[in-house]
Amino acid sequence: MNTNRDLNYRLFIQREEGFSRMPFSSEFEKYKVISSGNVKKVKENFADIKKNYYKGKGKLSDDPVKNVRYHFIIAVALTSRVCVENGMSHDVAYTLSDIYIQRADKCENAGAIIDMLGEMQVDYAERMREIKKENVISIHIRKCIDYIYDHLQEKLTVRMAAQYLQIDPTYLSKLFSKEVGISFREFIINARVNAAKKMIVYSDFSYLEISLSLGFSSQSAFTSTFKKITGMTPGRFRNTFGAGQNINDNI
Repeated sequence: MNTNRDLNYRLFIQREEGFSRMPFSSEFEKYKVISSGNVKKVKENFADIKKNYYKGKGKLSDDPVKNVRYHFIIAVALTSRVCVENGMSHDVAYTLSDIYIQRADKCENAGAIIDMLGEMQVDYAERMREIKKENVISIHIRKCIDYIYDHLQEKLTVRMAAQYLQIDPTYLSKLFSKEVGISFREFIINARVNAAKKMIVYSDFSYLEISLSLGFSSQSAFTSTFKKITGMTPGRFRNTFGAGQNINDNI
């Protein structure tokens, strides 16, 4: 569908009405404040935004509630992605995004959605503040750990992770050991065994299915590694913790 006609018409109307969009640098700066964890500044920014919420914003729908809802969805999407870039787990960031979008979908008035925008921004900022306070692990290592968990079922190497992060493999290997306390390879093994524990206890998958789904070369290799880490065979572990008893300290 050719959009040139609509585009030219909209641009003409905007010029006639004196409409100007918020500068990108100004808009992006607000997302950077959220990702920095500066909760106080985020609240101050939102108080200013709320005074004249529609200033610099395009019209996304003739329906006023839908219009605000669409702007809210864009804001949540950008917020989550900026926070991921600055150290938040992508699972946390995107799941939180889903939660807020679903809540906005149930709102029946624009004011409630605008208020939720402030709540959402503060929520992300508070989480980013905690990440920066409690975690001295670099962004590279946080992203590397996310990468590992996303690819547990595959053959993982430092070189593959380094290529994903666009850094030198030797540097990544040394940085990982320094910040995490164990080698890249040891971390992968522990992550796979921990994932296997949950699958053994909370599912009825066979040990072969579990071993293959977690990237082990064979069931015997899985059994050997699992016993070395836990002191139990997978079968004994399932018999011991199959109902979930006393498992919190073991998973």
